[in-house]
Amino acid sequence: MGSLSLLLFAPSGSSGPGASAFIIQIGLFIAIFYFILIRPQRRQRQEHDALLKSLQRGDKVVTSSGIVGEVVHIKDDEVTIRSGEAKFVIMRSGVASITNRTAVEAKPA
Repeated sequence: MGSLSLLLFAPSGSSGPGASAFIIQIGLFIAIFYFILIRPQRRQRQEHDALLKSLQRGDKVVTSSGIVGEVVHIKDDEVTIRSGEAKFVIMRSGVASITNRTAVEAKPA
């Protein structure tokens, strides 16, 4: 057991092709990690932010907790939705998707 630990912590004599291959592998790992995880997640977040900015009165929405309702009032970061006979005040970020856009699009002045 003692000789094994000495071999693991023994300094290497040269940093030849093994070190550069290791650096290339780490670079490839970071690139794969970026293109598979970070980039799609960033794109999805931007699309969700655009969806939240376009939220209007009358839109049918689904919240992240699964409540389906119609937008009644929007105030800063709070959205009031009507679901059945109840009204809920939720955070704007709690809206997961817009299922039916019934609101009339705002006309530019």
